[in-house]
Amino acid sequence: MSTRLKNKEEKLLKILTSLAEESMNGIPIIVEGKKDVIALRKLGVQGIIITVKTKGKSFLDTISEIQQTSVSEVILFLDFDKRGKEATRCLQQNLEHLKIRNNLTFWRELSTLTSKEVQYIESLPVYLCNLRKRIITKRQ
Repeated sequence: MSTRLKNKEEKLLKILTSLAEESMNGIPIIVEGKKDVIALRKLGVQGIIITVKTKGKSFLDTISEIQQTSVSEVILFLDFDKRGKEATRCLQQNLEHLKIRNNLTFWRELSTLTSKEVQYIESLPVYLCNLRKRIITKRQ
C-alpha cells in the first residue's frame, strides 16, 4: 500500500471536513459556478455557497450578494486555473475594501496538496474517487 497516497487522501478529507464545518458555522463559500456547488454538496458541504458566474451575474452582483449576507468573513474557493486565480485576486481586493475578511486557507491547502492534479473545484469528487481507487490498487 502506498502511504503517500493514503496520506494525501487523509489530508484531503481533513481539508474538506474543515471546509464543511466552517460552512455550517455560517461562513459562505464563494465558488465559480453551479458545477462547483454540486461538487461541494457531493462532498458534504451544506452551508451557504455563493456562485460568481451564474445567471449572467457580474462581479458587482456577486459582491452585492455577499454584502447582503451581512457576514464579516467568506471562504474564497475558486478554481486553480488562470481565470480562477485572477477572480480570486479581484474578489479578495474588493472584499477587503468592504472590510470582509477573505479566508484563502482551504484554497491554498488544496492547491498545495493536489498541485497540478486538480484545476477545477468541480473535479474534486472524481479526483477523490480516483485517489481511493489508486490506494486500493496499490494494496493488491
